[in-house]
Amino acid sequence: MISVKDVQQAQERIRDIARVTPIFQSDQLSNICGNNLFLKTEHLQKTGSFKIRGASNKVIQATETGATYVTTASSGNHGQAVAYITNSYNIPSTIVVPENSSQCKVDAIHAYQGKIEKCGTTSEERLARAQEIATETNGIYVPPYDDPFVMAGQGVVGLEIIEQVEDIDIILVPVGGGGLLSGILTAVKETHPHIKVIGVEPENAKDTYLSLQNKTITSSPASTIADGLRTSQPGELTFPVVMKYVDDLVLVSEDEIRHAFTFVMERTKQLIEPSSATAIAAVMFNKIHAKDKNIVSVISGGNVDVDQIDQFLKLS
Repeated sequence: MISVKDVQQAQERIRDIARVTPIFQSDQLSNICGNNLFLKTEHLQKTGSFKIRGASNKVIQATETGATYVTTASSGNHGQAVAYITNSYNIPSTIVVPENSSQCKVDAIHAYQGKIEKCGTTSEERLARAQEIATETNGIYVPPYDDPFVMAGQGVVGLEIIEQVEDIDIILVPVGGGGLLSGILTAVKETHPHIKVIGVEPENAKDTYLSLQNKTITSSPASTIADGLRTSQPGELTFPVVMKYVDDLVLVSEDEIRHAFTFVMERTKQLIEPSSATAIAAVMFNKIHAKDKNIVSVISGGNVDVDQIDQFLKLS
């Protein structure tokens, strides 16, 4: 397992790459939720999501060991992050994306000079293909979440939250493969164990929820508008950390995700991903049964294809 020391080392390694994203607070959201709600705005991060943190930590470490080619598999945000950092280091990269990947994310990968290969619609298909390309090119494969350097990089979000918000009671974290959650859990629980960290998954992509229920990694089909959370099972490395530290994991419906997405766009004028909206929906719909608490919801990303916004809105 990674340790808080690994997260602290990652913070130093990526200091000149990743931004320290601000904390926003909405009085309207806080009033609706009955809690003091703070938003950790990773949608304002370079490449539009938290993924630049883990990708940078892994790629920089790989360059130190002589990496000359990088591959990864990603639904979009991780691919953008890998393309960005490899381009910064003048290392060629191939990003394997699903056939139905968001066009805005594909365009961004191109903008960062990443080569794109489309493969299937499941994470298993694209992970296997990215690893195959790494073997063919004698390159380095950068996992989207199941890697200690990636996990440690994502954990820097937790270190920043602790520094930015006083008297935190609860941190809410969207859960896909578990890289963000496991990193934040490590950073927070090994330094401030009294702070509750709660994962949030869509009801239609509840593999980590089922895995926790079964106490073993469990696969589950994923079909949700929260495309960044469409993994079919948690990682071999991330899940033990989640099992050890997480205080709870709650589920939100597609309708609740749409409601939170729409409210944030209308009232705060922030465009966030449906994946990010899960961490707001959880408190808006009282999934965590809290009152008058200081809660931080991690807004994991903001890369939304404008042509698809109408699919995410709650119109009635």
